[in-house]
Amino acid sequence: MTDLHHDHGRDHHHAHDHHHDHHHGHAGHSHGTEAGERRLTVALLILGSFTLVEALGGYFANSIALLAEAAHMLADSASLVLAIVAIRVARRPASVWRTYGHRRYQPLAAFVNGQVLLALTAWVVYEAVVRLMALPKVNGRLMLAIALIGGAANLAALLALAGGHSLNERGARAHVLSDLLGSAAASIAALAIIAGGWTLADPLLSLAVAALIFRSAWGLTRESAHVLLEGAPAGCDEQAIESELIGHVPGLIGVHHVHVWSMTGERPTVTLHASLAAGSGRGEVLAAIHARLEQRLRVEHTTVQIEEEGDCETPGCGPASHQPGSPR
Repeated sequence: MTDLHHDHGRDHHHAHDHHHDHHHGHAGHSHGTEAGERRLTVALLILGSFTLVEALGGYFANSIALLAEAAHMLADSASLVLAIVAIRVARRPASVWRTYGHRRYQPLAAFVNGQVLLALTAWVVYEAVVRLMALPKVNGRLMLAIALIGGAANLAALLALAGGHSLNERGARAHVLSDLLGSAAASIAALAIIAGGWTLADPLLSLAVAALIFRSAWGLTRESAHVLLEGAPAGCDEQAIESELIGHVPGLIGVHHVHVWSMTGERPTVTLHASLAAGSGRGEVLAAIHARLEQRLRVEHTTVQIEEEGDCETPGCGPASHQPGSPR
């Protein structure tokens, strides 16, 4: 805890306690990211190996469902590469140019992955509509064999990604799960073609796959964009911070200028001004704030500016400014 004198164009005769708590748990982050990188690498090796098989099978079977699935697997492989690169870049230490380090590359990679999936959805829809207008002949037996092999590969990749909680790994699982559903749809279409010559099943089920891809792509894009725009994590907004602190930290009478965001979409980061009752021990209140936020809301990093009653001099702060719609 250090005393910082804020100079806003005039001299002040008191100090605010401005406390930076760096309880990041770097060892835990390192272990978690290494495990995540291993899971992503195994999934990449599996998907990359079978992407070419699926593409060749789709070409020779003349199946849009298989070709769409091959394109999806290729996009998934590319997204896994992006995720692995993002994890490795995130390990670089903070610098004078990037004082928070490079961990923001993880949600950025997830956002790019979502955009790729949205573009892929548009391509699948276009190709399916073209096929509906002029139905080609499809080799159902070859289509079924390739779809089953692709499904097995996707299932193996999904199992390899089990246990990951980062935004990147959740995004990768969304990719692979939609891949698995695509393989299932291609298998059903192949059975329909083999059993009754119903070639229409190929483009129709491709449209169903496109809807599934769009759903996962939109969710991934929206969630990663929320992180990049510094939105508050679910369950840890300003109201949650206030309810956890007010009445639970002795000597604390109010909080304002509360800002909550997350670096990667996992654990929150919080900054706030804390108003103390006169005579309260600043060190004790600071320790209690940090402990409660970390224990109750899993806050990764907290910055607290301590102010006694009537002590706030930052424009717009203090109890009077704590009204709905007021600037923070």
